[in-house]
Amino acid sequence: MTNPLLERNELPPFRAILPNHVVPAVDQLLTANRQEITKLLEDNVCDWDGLIAVIEALNDFLSQSFGPVSHMNSVVNTPELRDAYNASLPKLSEYQTEMGQNADLFSAYQSILTGPDFDTLDQAQKKSIENAIRDFRLSGIDLPKKKQSRFAEISKRLSELSSQFSDNVLDATMGWKKVVTDKSELSGLPENALGLARQMAEQNDEKGYLLTLDIPSYLPVLSYCENEKLRREMYEAFVTRASDQGPGKGQWDNSEIIHEILTLRKERAELLGFRNFAELSLATKMAQDTDQVIGFLTELAEKSKPAAEKEFAAICEFAQNEFDVKEINAWDVNFYAEKLKEHRFSISEEKLRPYFPEPTVLSGLFEVVRRLYDIEIEETKNIETWHEDVTTYNITKDGITIARFYLDLYARANKRGGAWMDDCRVRRITAKGETQLPVAYLTCNFSAPVGGNPSLLTHTEVVTLFHEFGHGMHHMMTKVTCAPVSGVNGVAWDAVELPSQFMENWCWQEEALAFISAHFKTGESLPPEMLEKLLAAKNFQSAMMTVRQLEFALFDFRLHLEFDPNLDDQVQTILNEVRNDVAVVPAPEFSRFQHGFSHIFGGGYAAGYYSYKWAEVLSADAFAKFQEEGIFNRQTGEKFLTSILEVGGSVDPMDMFVEFRGREPEIDALLKQDGILE
Repeated sequence: MTNPLLERNELPPFRAILPNHVVPAVDQLLTANRQEITKLLEDNVCDWDGLIAVIEALNDFLSQSFGPVSHMNSVVNTPELRDAYNASLPKLSEYQTEMGQNADLFSAYQSILTGPDFDTLDQAQKKSIENAIRDFRLSGIDLPKKKQSRFAEISKRLSELSSQFSDNVLDATMGWKKVVTDKSELSGLPENALGLARQMAEQNDEKGYLLTLDIPSYLPVLSYCENEKLRREMYEAFVTRASDQGPGKGQWDNSEIIHEILTLRKERAELLGFRNFAELSLATKMAQDTDQVIGFLTELAEKSKPAAEKEFAAICEFAQNEFDVKEINAWDVNFYAEKLKEHRFSISEEKLRPYFPEPTVLSGLFEVVRRLYDIEIEETKNIETWHEDVTTYNITKDGITIARFYLDLYARANKRGGAWMDDCRVRRITAKGETQLPVAYLTCNFSAPVGGNPSLLTHTEVVTLFHEFGHGMHHMMTKVTCAPVSGVNGVAWDAVELPSQFMENWCWQEEALAFISAHFKTGESLPPEMLEKLLAAKNFQSAMMTVRQLEFALFDFRLHLEFDPNLDDQVQTILNEVRNDVAVVPAPEFSRFQHGFSHIFGGGYAAGYYSYKWAEVLSADAFAKFQEEGIFNRQTGEKFLTSILEVGGSVDPMDMFVEFRGREPEIDALLKQDGILE
């Protein structure tokens, strides 16, 4: 039987990929790669075309084979696929560490770096070699054999733990359900959310309304349901997922996994000569040292917290005056904040939802990037996908296809929560001299269409879609053909959020909202009075949202900076200290936010969550140039395209930003954008 993972296809044959294909394909690919690289080194091949280009091709085929498996594990998870995926991770980790500690391979790269032909390479090729030399050192190439072996063991174990953490969060999320038969218990819930809950019940052969911890179900209850008891019940279930607290207490507990991850990260950092994992993390980032990151986050907190305290006090005062509520709990904040927003601006996410049907938002998004970058986006019908809800598109420029993407917008069972962009294919030159087009996965978790209507998005979800599409633009608009620095590859982690946060700005521009919005029944654009209210409410509670992000960022960074495996309960202690310093909403004793913090324990943001705020400074300052010159100014759009999107990871991020803006970024640009500074 043929194995589709071992065939070179332009795009993945998702429907043909079965769990029993995965491990044999991984074994075969890793064996073939090892043999090929050994032969190259035995033949003493030490030039770009003979060595680096061949290794790039091997790595690309490995990525193209396992990438779809990893993606499907996130979006159509099954026990069988999960087992195959988890069985493959140690093998891949072992291989990557082995390559990173291959002394002959390191020597070959060094000889190219110091050889006479290095100056003949282009900028992207030079950067990829310099990055590779750095990464050899970060893989333990300079360590004695015994320590190299320990480094490999740690890397292998960390890949397993990260996957276990994510599996526990997914299982805990799917493990909580509540059927409500009495509609009065859901009083205040918007019709769209009621329809979704009713539809979910029908799909699960239940009567009444089915509530889950998926965001399209959870968030409307927290924001609109008048039933305080139900709000608390769902809140407690959500913030105790995969922990030692709450309704799933101990069932999918991530406590020991978190401790082991942090212990091993610290040990790995110390093996490489760093004092802690935070220092190791910054070795590949834009920030220069840990003091700079702590100083950056602390300065933002000092400037934002007074405004955040005023915003929270306003919610408390409003709840007391209008609803006679003496004390606001964490599960009440969204509810009374929405009531206050409605009171002040006569606007709410639910009032806006009918004006943001998914087809209109998508066509509006495509129009924004057409005006900015002179590209066209067309839906395709003949590309195989992993689920019937997924759509596919080509991006063309001057009539030529330059990229493709998959769009998977709706929440469903067995799909990881959140929103993200990942690469399916990277732009590179193949052995035949052909350009391999970049292809992206764009994934969200919005409400699916209900009752024959299109999916209706909140404005917040519109912003999320634009954010992920900004990542997609970064990956797909690249002109770089050297895979390790093509698209988002090789980009410093604290600069990778620049294009995504940059794209969010068009969701707040009157000129863009005119074609991003249209009532799903009448087709009318957002009425002037609603547009005025939306824009007036733009910075409603922006300081509270800022300090919440700073809470996550400081907790993550301090945890990886200060962690000592010999101290008891240090994770909760650091989180409590950070909350005491920056948070304005008191967290209940049972809250175990850290047990579901997938960004840092199941993803790539460890000691790097600060990147969101760091890149927000870059994006706010970059967008200020469009505000000065016109939000659809083609010359400014072209400058952003050529200075930032097209260069991928081939240029230092600060040089890239200065090339576009003419100077280094200024932190006040973000504070002004968020209305925290005048």
